[in-house]
Amino acid sequence: MGYEEIFTVAIIATVLSALATYLGIRFMDSRTQANSTNRASEILRRAEMDAENKIREAEIEIKANTINLKETTEAEFRVARQELHERERLLDKRQDTLDKQAEEYRKQEKQIENNRRKLAERIVDTNRRNEDLAKLIEKERVLLHEFSGLNREEATKRLLAMLNSELIEETGAIILRHEKQIKERCETITRNILLVSMQRYAASQTSDSTVCTVDIPNDEMKGRIIGREGRNIRAFEKATGIDLIIDDTPGVVLLSGFDPIRREIARLSLDRLIADGRIHPARIEEIVEETGKDIQGIIKKAGIEASQEVNIFGLDERIINLLGRLCYRTSYSQNVLRHSVEVAFLSGMIAVELGLNENLARRCGLLHDIGKAADHEIEGGHPKIGADFLRRYGEPVEVIQAAAGHHVDLRLDDPYTIIVAVADACSASRPGARRESLENYVKRMEELETMANGFPGVEQTYAVQAGREMRVMLNSSMSTDESAAKICREIAKTLTEKIQFPGEVKVTVIRETRFVEIAK
Repeated sequence: MGYEEIFTVAIIATVLSALATYLGIRFMDSRTQANSTNRASEILRRAEMDAENKIREAEIEIKANTINLKETTEAEFRVARQELHERERLLDKRQDTLDKQAEEYRKQEKQIENNRRKLAERIVDTNRRNEDLAKLIEKERVLLHEFSGLNREEATKRLLAMLNSELIEETGAIILRHEKQIKERCETITRNILLVSMQRYAASQTSDSTVCTVDIPNDEMKGRIIGREGRNIRAFEKATGIDLIIDDTPGVVLLSGFDPIRREIARLSLDRLIADGRIHPARIEEIVEETGKDIQGIIKKAGIEASQEVNIFGLDERIINLLGRLCYRTSYSQNVLRHSVEVAFLSGMIAVELGLNENLARRCGLLHDIGKAADHEIEGGHPKIGADFLRRYGEPVEVIQAAAGHHVDLRLDDPYTIIVAVADACSASRPGARRESLENYVKRMEELETMANGFPGVEQTYAVQAGREMRVMLNSSMSTDESAAKICREIAKTLTEKIQFPGEVKVTVIRETRFVEIAK
């Protein structure tokens, strides 16, 4: 075989191989396409079946929801229908009630109209009768004047006199009855409260002398105090504001001044000058200035100690200073600071017995006389001055009212002021708490007895218990038991209005009838 034949055979084999490969590939492609078509058809068939199943399920669900919705709607309709029936029933019932009420109102209107008509007729008849009665009274009055021989003015005066006499007796009887009821109800409770309070706080009383004296070692010291041409005494009086009285009394000199603090500064300064021995104007001014500072410290300390003693805290510093100034203030020889502390304790104890605030009552009692610390510097009475100070420094309303009203007519709606007034009277009436001069004491006793003797029917009057009680003896033939009560009330009222006295005065009116026969 030649080269060309081999080459031809190779080409033919190559072509046949390529053709076989091509045919194989076409066959495989046709089979793959057929499988893909079958799978797609199967997928479409299954999708159609799923869609049909879902459609059937959706239709079933829709039908079920429709049935449920229909049942729910029907149930709501039934409930609404029942509510409507119930409302219709209630409306019918209300309508019946309204109809009955309207019928009753119509009946009442008819009855009111009948009553109005009858009332108008009665008014007309009453007016007519009043006119007839007025004519009859006028006729009888004319006849009475003719028979009695009195004119209208004389008859009126006599009638008023009779009525006044009857009213006096009736007033006295009413006063006696009410006083007896009040006394039976309140006497026991009040006595127990006051006794318990006063026993629980039994403070000792000390009286400070109102005359300030300074002891000197010898009479030669008087000349040194006076100084050359009186320059030392003038410098002392100028620095202290206190009069220095040097007389023939051996061993003492007198200090006179209305301000107790300045008087105390002068006393301590003079003691220091005498102890130091160097007495000249420059030294006097130096000692007085130092003593003034010391006194201010003592005043502040006394105020703090007093507030701490009664357990009252939070006071303004200026109030504490005023409180300390009371240590050098006396009232009827009673130290005002100790009096205020005692009133604070008594007020707190009374408040506890009455179920009120103990601390507030103590605060009211401690500060009730705070105005006395400046009553010689500011115009007005110490209640008003003290109330103004306390209001300025932000104290509670109860404290201000207690300071302003413990010496005036008491208000029943202000219990703390009443408590302070009672405690103040208890403190002032202790034995030895207050002293007066003999002249003032005798004068006050005479005024009390003279005033009571001026009332009609009074035979004798005795002022007893240092003027704390008045015993009035009545003439039994010129008075009755009812008029005795009225006289007692009028005497007490006159005492309050016209005579000044510390504390309170008890008025006792005594009326008795005596029959005396002699056996022979």
